[in-house]
Amino acid sequence: MASPLLIRDAAAADMAAVQAIYAGHVLHGTASFEEVPPDLAEMLKRREAVLAAGLPWLVAEDQGHVIGYAYAGRYRTRSAYRHTAEDSIYLDPAAAGRGAGRLLLEAVISRCAAAGCRELVAIIGDSGNTASIGLHRALGFRDVGVLRDVGFKFGRWLDSVIMQLRIKEPAGR
Repeated sequence: MASPLLIRDAAAADMAAVQAIYAGHVLHGTASFEEVPPDLAEMLKRREAVLAAGLPWLVAEDQGHVIGYAYAGRYRTRSAYRHTAEDSIYLDPAAAGRGAGRLLLEAVISRCAAAGCRELVAIIGDSGNTASIGLHRALGFRDVGVLRDVGFKFGRWLDSVIMQLRIKEPAGR
């Protein structure tokens, strides 16, 4: 019997594994429009900024190994957006199809609700990223739009798919 995956808060000690997972996506995938992987120091800064905003940065662990991570950052910095967050999820490719992405996104949604977020936005790199689009749809995100040809990576133009989840009904509605 396989051991269950553990979803937990990311610690600073997890960030080397997180950086390695993300670097693989930056160098070989289109989910991120970054083209140069950030180093460990930058990933630590990013985690600290998320935590300072009161938002979650989580990892999926299998038998002591980090196999994926997810977080929610501020959607935009202007104060009117303070109740909206944007999620990100990245898995080690070897962990795909094992349910880690779903567990991570469910936990991010729950944590964002507890943090007072009303809306969660997903900006998914590449309209061909059917796994991420399907995961978000399965958890209630609705399609909002597609920004066509806004990124250029690996010699081709890429779309950004925008999805949105209402976590809490706004007051007064």
